[in-house]
Amino acid sequence: MQEKTCLECGTKIFGRVDKKFCSDQCRNSYNNKLNSDGTNYIRNVNNILRKNRRILMDLNPNGKSKTHRNKLFEKGFDFNYFTNTYTTKAGAIYYFCYEYGYLPIDNDFFALVKKQEYVD
Repeated sequence: MQEKTCLECGTKIFGRVDKKFCSDQCRNSYNNKLNSDGTNYIRNVNNILRKNRRILMDLNPNGKSKTHRNKLFEKGFDFNYFTNTYTTKAGAIYYFCYEYGYLPIDNDFFALVKKQEYVD
């Protein structure tokens, strides 16, 4: 019978036949290393989306308002990140960061809205 070693630290494993790690700490460490690149990217994107949502929420306390592009830039808004879009029958495209959205209008102004429907 072949001697099994821990995938993380290489020490000899005792116990069940299908055991891969010597401890929970080694198992967690191994999986954290395995998933770290993807996890960091996802974490960074989620942070940008949350920041965009917070900016839209602060500039739109009543559910509908209007603001200039410069105001959004000053607060650190990133136009490259949004969760979804909504296209009206007239062809206007609203960009949403979760339930808060914006519609580009004339002269670098944006109409800010809050989605009122509930997700099931």
